[in-house]
Order: sequence, then structure tokens, then C-alpha cells
Amino acid sequence: KGDKLAAWGLTEPGSGSDAAAMRTTAVKEGGCWVLNGSKAFITHGTSADTLVIMAVTDKSKGAKGISAFILERGMGGLLAGKKEDKLGMRASETAEVILQNCRLSPAQLIGGEGQGFIQTLQVLDAGRIGIAALAVGLAQGAYEAAAGYTAQRRQFGRAIGSLPSIQERLAQHVAQVDAARLLTYRAAWLKDHGRRMTLESAMAKLYSSEIAVRAAEDCVQMHGGYGFVKDYPAEKYFRDVKLLTIGEGTSEVQRLVIARQLLAA
Repeated sequence: KGDKLAAWGLTEPGSGSDAAAMRTTAVKEGGCWVLNGSKAFITHGTSADTLVIMAVTDKSKGAKGISAFILERGMGGLLAGKKEDKLGMRASETAEVILQNCRLSPAQLIGGEGQGFIQTLQVLDAGRIGIAALAVGLAQGAYEAAAGYTAQRRQFGRAIGSLPSIQERLAQHVAQVDAARLLTYRAAWLKDHGRRMTLESAMAKLYSSEIAVRAAEDCVQMHGGYGFVKDYPAEKYFRDVKLLTIGEGTSEVQRLVIARQLLAA
């Protein structure tokens, strides 16, 4: 219904791409789970009604010793931390989540003990499709803004959109956005049909986010000085788009995922 906000807590100050290095722990005590630790860069971290938190339940098992727990806002020991002052995506809250002796019932364990890392990989597979879709939209917005501006901006007695160098870049962007959209649709189709899409979602996320960055950069460049001021949307595209090469796994991680999927085939 959209009545409540939810958050997912994986990343920590010391473990970003290396999720298995997390330090948040969940220890059995008196028939309960007791969580201690902190999470960083959590979307809706201070305002979410419901949170899913990943924690280590058996350190000796590495990634297989991570479990997932569901928490509700207002629980004792669940604290809101620092809100990040971000470069872009400023309409989306990103914050720290702190867990101090947060006591949970056994029913708040999601799935089985030690299933958290598998669940994490599944969440990331799907989340990357969402990031790819965001990237497609941002890239399209950037090239449309650039095309509109260059069609009316005149220099040397003509619209700068008539210059071959501008036309070449706009043509490249429109083709790349269409390719990114198709990669994203393919990954989404596989997800909708219950098929595995680890490779396809990583490809869609990597390609879409990278071409979106280039589209936003060119949008600023084609606006010239006006691309550097807030009167035009170019600077916002430029600030917002960079997150998409970082969130849900950096571009470098996506390349590792793709390579491992190919070599394992």
C-alpha cells in the first residue's frame, strides 16, 4: 500500500564491498537475539518503520555465519545515527543505524540461521535492476536536456546543436540509453519469470550507470557555464548520477560479478 517505509541494513563503516567482513553481531541470550553494531549509508535509516538488518551469528563460518533480522522502529536499542550530507540524491535520506543491546525474539530471524548472505545476494541481484532503471531515466533526462539546450543556444551565428561534435555525442547518448534500457528490461523480465539473473542484472547495472555518468557529464559540458549553476537541471543530473556507480555494488564489483559468472559457466 505504501503506508510504511522500509530500510535494509547491510553496509557498515568498515565493510562496504566486502560485506562478509561485517562486525554487527547477533548473540543468543536468554531465548532472545541481542544485536550490537552499526550500519552506514542506509536509505531511510532514520525514518524507516521496518528495517532488515544483517548480522553475524557465527563468526567461525564467515559469510555462511550471517543472518537477517527484521526490526520495527521504536524498539529498545535501535537508534538513529548521523544523517549524511550528500553530494547528490539529496531528496533521499541516507543515515547511520546504531544497534545497542537490541533484543529480538526468535521470530524476528528471517529464514534460517546463516541464510543472511544468500538472502543478501538475492536482494542485490534485484536491487541492481532498480539502480539500472534509475540510471536509464537519469541518462535520458540528461541527454534530452542537452538536446533541448543545444537546439536553442546560438554561438557563431547558429545553434550549437548543428555542430558535428555536438551531434555525434548526442547520437551516441541516445543509442547508449536505448541499449541500457534493453539490458534493464531483460534483467527485469528474468526476475519476473523466476529465472536467475545475477549476470544480467550486473551487466544492466554496470552499463546503465556508466553511460548515465557520461551523459550527465556531457550535459553539463554542452550547457557551458550554465551547466555549473542551479538555474538549469544539468548540475543536478551530474550530482545525482554518480551514486549509481557506487550503490548496490560499485562498478568494480559488477565487473567481478560478471567475470565470475562467465568463468563459472
